[in-house]
Amino acid sequence: MKKRPNRSWAALLTPLALAALGAALLYSPSGTFVPASSPAALPASTDNWGLSFQTEGACPVGNATAEQLAQYDAYFLGDTTQKVIYLTFDCGYENGYTEQILDALKKHQAPAAFFVVGNMIETAPDIIRRMAEEGHIVGNHTFHHPDMSKISDQAAFKKELDDLAALYKETTGRDLPNYYRPPQGKYNEENLKQAQALGYKTVLWSLAYVDWYVDNQPTAEQAYAKLLPRIHDGAVVLLHSTSRTNAEILDDLLTRWEDMGYTFASLDQLPPCGGA
Repeated sequence: MKKRPNRSWAALLTPLALAALGAALLYSPSGTFVPASSPAALPASTDNWGLSFQTEGACPVGNATAEQLAQYDAYFLGDTTQKVIYLTFDCGYENGYTEQILDALKKHQAPAAFFVVGNMIETAPDIIRRMAEEGHIVGNHTFHHPDMSKISDQAAFKKELDDLAALYKETTGRDLPNYYRPPQGKYNEENLKQAQALGYKTVLWSLAYVDWYVDNQPTAEQAYAKLLPRIHDGAVVLLHSTSRTNAEILDDLLTRWEDMGYTFASLDQLPPCGGA
């Protein structure tokens, strides 16, 4: 299903203004900004996952720490002692680029995780089957892509995940791996507990960029300007499979990261929570 652009005030800022604000703001791929001074404690109310990149090549600072997330089997970083990258893609719908992305991953023998919603499985079952057959993880991005932070009822929360898992099983004959990513990065502490109670690991991210506006795609140069200097050990990279730019640059991007000494790992190779 196609995500509606988030037309927040941040989307109206000029690139120069954004650059000036960069040191003082946390950015999240839902298109919202929160102050860098926001408390790192997990909020009891709705929050958007956000990151602050303070030093080139270093792990960013999240609005919750790895240790705070670990108590709920949640991650935003992998093994930070190794030059390893965990590739993840959010798949709201098929926009004609996923197979090109899969081709690049196959060329580099790079495992990835694809967080899918119900519409993606319903409309592109052959691509979903290809993901599984080529050894990639297919993760749970919920069936309808709602704001899960507004769902406090455990039964309703469970239904969003169970319906997606059942459709995946019906389509592939396989059980859906127990990895969950909250739509738009919107979550709260209760959500993390709900997912954990269902046996899921919640996977956030430590590197992303604005790649989801299909009618306003970044150039390759703009993508590289974000993805190359900000890469770091143990990075969980979030890209959108609906992005034309991502499909066009992925082969070269993976080569550049490899030239920097990085290898690619599956989410199944994540260290125990709090172990990195």
